[in-house]
Amino acid sequence: MSSSVTVFVTSPDTRSERRFDLHISVSQLKNKLELITGIPVPNQQILLLNGEQDTQPIATLDDDSKPIGFYGVRDMQVLKVVDTNPSTSFTGQLTDLSQVEKFELTEEAYAQRQDTVLAYKLRNKIGRFAEKDGESSSASKSVPDVKIPIGARCEVETAEEDFHKRGTVRFVGPTKFGNGEGVWVGIEYDEPIGKNDGSVQGVRYFECKPNYGVFVRPDRVKVGDFPVEEINFDDEEI
Repeated sequence: MSSSVTVFVTSPDTRSERRFDLHISVSQLKNKLELITGIPVPNQQILLLNGEQDTQPIATLDDDSKPIGFYGVRDMQVLKVVDTNPSTSFTGQLTDLSQVEKFELTEEAYAQRQDTVLAYKLRNKIGRFAEKDGESSSASKSVPDVKIPIGARCEVETAEEDFHKRGTVRFVGPTKFGNGEGVWVGIEYDEPIGKNDGSVQGVRYFECKPNYGVFVRPDRVKVGDFPVEEINFDDEEI
């Protein structure tokens, strides 16, 4: 017959599986359980149960001088440690919320802080602080009226002499790039001298082949009857 047993130790705040020698006294067991449960020895009442769901104990280990084997402790049984005076024990201080001083903050003080969820929502216009449908942001209110028709032929201003960047206007309006301010003109070039395919940063504004699209400010666009020019990219010298 084995001289030790494996049991479950439960308390108001802990649950663990432990192995004890059947020859140790109840007094020695209490010293070990204080380290496990945090319940002081004088506050401990040890109940022996067949299972954790049981409400009626098989025995109460109440004689400090007797070995725990005297109470017929077997493997997989439960030693339930009851705290008879939680207000004076470490365990009681953790579980008794009435002893915790609560931090309170007035609505006015909370609204003035900058490290709160409220402040974050205000800064980023989230939730109830988001702009309502029909409201225009300050940027959209300042968007000028640009009279550049979609589909118009155009020429984009360039610093290179005798180099004409010609194409067709495909988009006119505000964008999500460039801080979302002002108006941009999206142009599909006649030749692959652009920078994109009509989309920027994952947002599509118009459709065109890769490297045929570009976005410029309206003051760089001249609308008119500009025929398609074939650009010779071959070097004139070898």
